[in-house]
Amino acid sequence: MGPLSPTRTMRLWGPRSLGVALGVFMTIGFALQLWGGPFQRRLPGLQFRQPWVPSPGPAVPSCPPRQRLVFLKTHKSGSSSVLSLLHRYGDRHGLRFALPARYQFGYPRLFQASRVKGYHPQGGGTQPPFDILCHHMRFNLKEVLQVMPSDSFFFSIVRDPAALAHSAFSYYKSTSSAFRKAPSLAAFLANPRAFYRPGARGDHYARNLLWFDFGLPFPPEMRTKRGNPHPPRDPNPPQLHVLPSGAGPQVHTLDPNALFHPAPTTADGHSQPASPTTLDLGSSSFIQWSLAWLDSVFDLVLVAEYFDESLVLLADALCWGLDDVVGFMHNAQARSEQGRSTVSDGGLMAKNRQLTARARAWNNLDWALYVHFNQSLWARIKQYGQSRLESAVAELRARREALAKHCLVGGEALDPKYITDLRFRPFQFGSGKVLGYVLQSGLSLQDQEECERLATPELQYKDKLDAKQFPPTVTLPLKTSRLLSP
Repeated sequence: MGPLSPTRTMRLWGPRSLGVALGVFMTIGFALQLWGGPFQRRLPGLQFRQPWVPSPGPAVPSCPPRQRLVFLKTHKSGSSSVLSLLHRYGDRHGLRFALPARYQFGYPRLFQASRVKGYHPQGGGTQPPFDILCHHMRFNLKEVLQVMPSDSFFFSIVRDPAALAHSAFSYYKSTSSAFRKAPSLAAFLANPRAFYRPGARGDHYARNLLWFDFGLPFPPEMRTKRGNPHPPRDPNPPQLHVLPSGAGPQVHTLDPNALFHPAPTTADGHSQPASPTTLDLGSSSFIQWSLAWLDSVFDLVLVAEYFDESLVLLADALCWGLDDVVGFMHNAQARSEQGRSTVSDGGLMAKNRQLTARARAWNNLDWALYVHFNQSLWARIKQYGQSRLESAVAELRARREALAKHCLVGGEALDPKYITDLRFRPFQFGSGKVLGYVLQSGLSLQDQEECERLATPELQYKDKLDAKQFPPTVTLPLKTSRLLSP
């Protein structure tokens, strides 16, 4: 695909001296020699990222919309709802999707360009370029850049690992051997090593699923059968506060030091990169370098607990209108996952804080991701403007509610037993019922088309896009001339 564009660049942790920056890259280089593997293959061409600047106007963007998009669809993080927005936007604007032959790109294996339907390596075929890559994969930047332009907008979504653990246990209990052996999530988290075996079939769902989906390498102790004999440090300090979506200004007391030891500091108080001779791959350096690499690749990472705030920032970053990111929730399970998870100052499910703390500790790499991207999201919100954001979120929710009342029977998601039209019945998997939608009758043709886009589940929409991009060829029977007898 040629050299990376200046937009695929590296964002550091703030103003630093050139000497520190060079030290960081020297340390990363040494770490890569030790890590090797997929992480090493994904770093060629790393450059400095240009800082994001919010658009000045609140309503109609004055910039051209960005339409080359790479969305890493993480598991059980609200990503199906984001996928629905991309399906609808690309369908409406005639964009070309990089589609899997079925519904995932060979997951849980690392993404390979050869798994994209209709992909031809350089010099092979005359197909037009792809615009959107957005279906389930395990991220592999080198191969993604074989399919998508390097100046594409890269984004993803993360979720508090305590909430994700509840969802994953319900959804993947029959898939993960660790979950299948555990009688309950509480029993699993009380003694996870009694059930979990690294490398066992489906057990990537049972620990640090976000880290896995991002394609990051795991510390050496997590790649062994016995694992680390010492449990990770409890990452749920008393000062941790995460506000629910739409609850107002963020309380910035998320403490990354609850996850790993702080970097050594010099006499002037600035962080000092670890020496290559003392770099411990199981220490904070391993996590910090991984997060720095993700910052260099992804333009934006949404946070499920602040879904609507994230959508407003996404629309702003893409120069899209607010209507482009107004949609319905998809792939939500009844009782446990209607809408977004509710988070309070006391943590998820205040009645069982111990379970929350254990889930975050067991998924310590995911917790590091969540803390990091939660902080980066709120840094962007500060740039965007808190009052401006609150106004946009209120407008987005009002539009979503109006669409739901106009399009949907009952104005909300329904139990699948009420959905008789298979075009709108979501795929049922796991122990919980996956909710879906029933359209109102009597809609105009134009409204019917738009409401169908909003309500169509991801698998059916993928099939629709597939048929649109790769229409089935109809082979007509050959006409044979009848031989006339003399």
